[in-house]
Amino acid sequence: MKARFVLLLVAALLLALVGTVVAQDAPSGELEIFSWWAGDEGPALEALIDLYSEMYPDVEVINATVTGGSGVNARAVLKTRMLGGDPPDSFQVHAGQELVGTWVVADRMEDISFLYEENGWFDSFPPDLIDELTVDGGIYSVPVNIHRSNVMWFVPSNLEMWGVEVPESLDDFFGACETLQAAGVTPLIVAEAWTVNHLWESVALGVLGADNYNALWAGELSPNSPEVQEVWETFGRVLDCTNLNEDASGLSWQQATDAMIAGDAAFNIMGDWAAGYMTTVLGLEPGVDYGYAPAPGNGGVFMWLSDSFGLPVGVANRDATVAWLSLLGSVEGQNAFNPLKGSIPARIDAVEAAPDLYNTYLQSASESWANDRLVGSLAHGVVANERFMGDFNQVMEIYLQSGSAAAAAAAMEAVCAQAGACGL
Repeated sequence: MKARFVLLLVAALLLALVGTVVAQDAPSGELEIFSWWAGDEGPALEALIDLYSEMYPDVEVINATVTGGSGVNARAVLKTRMLGGDPPDSFQVHAGQELVGTWVVADRMEDISFLYEENGWFDSFPPDLIDELTVDGGIYSVPVNIHRSNVMWFVPSNLEMWGVEVPESLDDFFGACETLQAAGVTPLIVAEAWTVNHLWESVALGVLGADNYNALWAGELSPNSPEVQEVWETFGRVLDCTNLNEDASGLSWQQATDAMIAGDAAFNIMGDWAAGYMTTVLGLEPGVDYGYAPAPGNGGVFMWLSDSFGLPVGVANRDATVAWLSLLGSVEGQNAFNPLKGSIPARIDAVEAAPDLYNTYLQSASESWANDRLVGSLAHGVVANERFMGDFNQVMEIYLQSGSAAAAAAAMEAVCAQAGACGL
């Protein structure tokens, strides 16, 4: 009996010691998460934060969101903080050149390859996606999702009422534009400035095709080539079918989506966060209350972007940040976030683990991600760095003011060279 008592006492002491070690290893303190997921996009981020808080109750998560579509305002605030030596513990950044061409080249991010090794993520994320996060063998962020940029949204019953079919080609779109304008309907709705840039990339893909689109960003097709001038000319024709000169500048992307749902406009070309908004916020059923198709001329091509988070150099709470990144890369984290966000997981095994979480649209997007030709988004940081994206606003303004495809193409070539983008 005495020996048994001693063994039980030793076991109890060992358990207490293990408990102490776990408690000491568990992160605590504050964790600041910086993003632009506010308002209608907030529920998806809150789901992640709630899951993290359940796992690490001793960490107080500070949700430091900065509102503004596509992160326009957030990136400006982030730049001030990063350059001022006050980085958030982790921040949302688009995978690709927005990350590596802005913050990695400036030595502001830690290599987090160790997380990929510890968690077996080299088998969980597509190699091509990991390549977009890699510089000189180091990996610098964790992708939480995949969004599709080049989606045309519509209401099937409205198109039937107007006698219009979903346009597969740009010529089809221009034909539908004439019909809709004759009926007093805005064919294609745009909103604030960044949504016009977003539209441009889908038009560029429709005109150039996937090979030339990729060649443009790889330095194999001049930004001032006849092919790219044709993009600008076609873009002008597309803008003639929009509300650009009416109320666009006063609309958010959500308000533009609302107008399409209400029947004030026929189509909206927007990323599939619009699906998250229509399903999660408006309570609409994909394939019934709203429809979707590739942007005109974009069939068979998936233009992608990915939201990711990394580990800035010199953060206040490194342990809590590493735990946050580990959650983001897990099946559980990706499946908590993506169904609410209107995106698909970056992990290749997450949908299969919980297929019932993903609606008709998301299942369709997942299939396209697996089977379509893939190209990166310009407006959302995959193919060009942040400086170019900022300068591209000036190129767009030159075109909108002059209407000259030649002037826009020449200006684009100049800003490509200045920003070190487009392979220049």
